[in-house]
Amino acid sequence: MTDRMDDDAAFVAAVTRAAGTSFYRGMTVLPARRRTAMYGIYAFCRAVDDIADEEAPLETKRAGLDIWRQRIDRLSEGGDDPVTRVLRDASLRYALRQADFHAVIDGMAMDAGAPIIAPDAAFLDLYCDRVASAVGRLAIRVFGEVSPDGDLVAYHLGRALQLTNILRDVGEDAARGRIYLPREALVAAAVPLDPALIVASPGLPHAMGRIGTEASGHYAEAEAAMARCAPGAVRPARMMGAAYRPLLEGMRRRGFRDPTRRPRLPAWRKALLAAQLLMFTDRRA
Repeated sequence: MTDRMDDDAAFVAAVTRAAGTSFYRGMTVLPARRRTAMYGIYAFCRAVDDIADEEAPLETKRAGLDIWRQRIDRLSEGGDDPVTRVLRDASLRYALRQADFHAVIDGMAMDAGAPIIAPDAAFLDLYCDRVASAVGRLAIRVFGEVSPDGDLVAYHLGRALQLTNILRDVGEDAARGRIYLPREALVAAAVPLDPALIVASPGLPHAMGRIGTEASGHYAEAEAAMARCAPGAVRPARMMGAAYRPLLEGMRRRGFRDPTRRPRLPAWRKALLAAQLLMFTDRRA
């Protein structure tokens, strides 16, 4: 059994490492079991995201996502591959909730069909909850915070991060035939609901500014909730906020002009974040 657990841990670590993101290195500072749990969550998210993004008929994508729903429902039976076995162990050890795994799958289903173009605010909020906050609810429990305030951190920070991503990627999304900015903000600023026309619209900075204000409010609410949580458990969340909030503030300072210019963190801030990560030494098993 121990050998299989080691093999499963190695598998999800390899999946995470192969993705080529900073997530793999960032999680290396966690204790082994928590690290493996986070790699398992990443491998799960990557698997369902790949289904949503693949070039395939919608029914094929839905069938693939339904298979994952069934696999999540069967976690109590022990799991049938390295990812589900790791998720089962993590669910038992850190009280992860099936509803949050299902929410992630449902978020991928929202992206799997026709391109999202100017959704209403309620649809966008649900999308942010499923593709971002749900992952946060899983992660913060692995980090050790199972209180309602931990859920509030995930609620607000997930929305803040996702809205920041949407604002950062307006130009790229428009080129792909997508608009994730909410319909209400666009209509109020007289922005056409057409990916081919949105970037050149003089009202776009105003619409983006409205969403930027909403994102800033979520960052502030997340910080307030973090203050009521165990400091070590929310340190990764603080670091995520520290990485993304400057991107939002930079766009706000520029008045959201030139949406095709994708903001990036300066080298000095990346170095500071790396140093903070290395200082994250919570070694609870």
